[in-house]
Amino acid sequence: MNISCIGCGYVGLVVGTCLADLGNQVVCVDVDSKKIATLKRGAIPIYEPGLRDMLHRNVKEKRLSFSTDLKKAIRSSQVIFLTVGTPPGQNHEADLSAVKKVAQEIGRHMNDYKVIVNKSTVPVGTAAEVARNVRKYQKKPIEFDVVSNPEFLREGEAIQDFTNPDRIVIGINNPRPRPFMEAIYKGVSRANKPILFTSTETAEVIKYACNAMLATRVSFMNEIAALCEKVGADVKQVAVGMGLDERIGPRFLQAGAGYGGSCLPKDVKALAQIMKQHRVRSRILDVVDDVNRRQRGLVVKKLKKLVPSVRGKNIAVWGLAYKPKTDDMREAPAVTVITELQKLGAKIRAFDPEAEHQAKKILKGVKYFGDPYKALTGCCALIIMTEWNEFRDLDKGKMKKLLEEPNVVDCRNIYEPADMKENGFNYLCIGRS
Repeated sequence: MNISCIGCGYVGLVVGTCLADLGNQVVCVDVDSKKIATLKRGAIPIYEPGLRDMLHRNVKEKRLSFSTDLKKAIRSSQVIFLTVGTPPGQNHEADLSAVKKVAQEIGRHMNDYKVIVNKSTVPVGTAAEVARNVRKYQKKPIEFDVVSNPEFLREGEAIQDFTNPDRIVIGINNPRPRPFMEAIYKGVSRANKPILFTSTETAEVIKYACNAMLATRVSFMNEIAALCEKVGADVKQVAVGMGLDERIGPRFLQAGAGYGGSCLPKDVKALAQIMKQHRVRSRILDVVDDVNRRQRGLVVKKLKKLVPSVRGKNIAVWGLAYKPKTDDMREAPAVTVITELQKLGAKIRAFDPEAEHQAKKILKGVKYFGDPYKALTGCCALIIMTEWNEFRDLDKGKMKKLLEEPNVVDCRNIYEPADMKENGFNYLCIGRS
């Protein structure tokens, strides 16, 4: 099948590459000519495990290409995936300007029946809005259908999530596009992965509701962690006990510095805004967002228990990306923590195995190092902000020797408190005595 993905950001590159790997002819289109030139050279502007090799293989086999020619892509495609960004607007609502612009261009240039697939995260009613924009800009009436097919891609696990999903959600309001979507996903659904067909409105709500529930679990556990610290309980063991309940399950029960990334923060706020627009109070979501925001401030408070004044002192930060296996710095808790420490006069020495190049675009006055040990030299404390696996088994004797003072604030609970105490560290974590 001939498919185009309009927008070569994280979602567009992953979806386009995976669709090509399923045997489709895919062109990924973007208005950013520098990005397209980079992709044509074989370089990838994001870090995602497994993506580079899959992309190169499909380019070599001529199933995947990159272009700035939107008109040609529209006219040559049977199915058009919208994978443009929907960043938060002034009131935290999703900004649909890019979605609407692409819809208008589809209306101008379409030459026969098209299936237009919203893959971007969009508020309920967007499928209808896309349809209105396409019709408005058509030169003559041509039939088309708009489908809602939300993505559920975890950064760092995106290839696995596309090829082996929990479910595939497809929103349609009439039967004509159904065989197109079934044909696209037949290679995935063969593995007994359910395809859930709903209305477009239902599919749009499912995406936001899923992300809001995941964010709620994170904020809930951070509140439980605060209680654990007061009463001497261990939040990691609490999470294990909760997760063994089949009604709850173990995922997203980790206490820490709060959630970040491109999805949960903006989607929680956007869903709350959608609810308010429809005169539905968003009590739970407002609290979820508030707990997450406050959790970042907790990190600095914990550090000040060990180092009452950080002015003029070196602080090491391990981990900058909002989670491991990605270089994504969007809404990363490390940005909030580092910025606050710099306001207090601290000097930051940082290490992240993948996100340094992205961090340099956001953070100023930070010294970056090529390995975690070098970042510790001369520091009065270490803060661990991302649970990269390479941090788990480092030489603690060497860590203590390099640190000027053996203070560690572990915001991801990757070490055991008893072990750190035995090794002579002043150690604080989240929700553990």
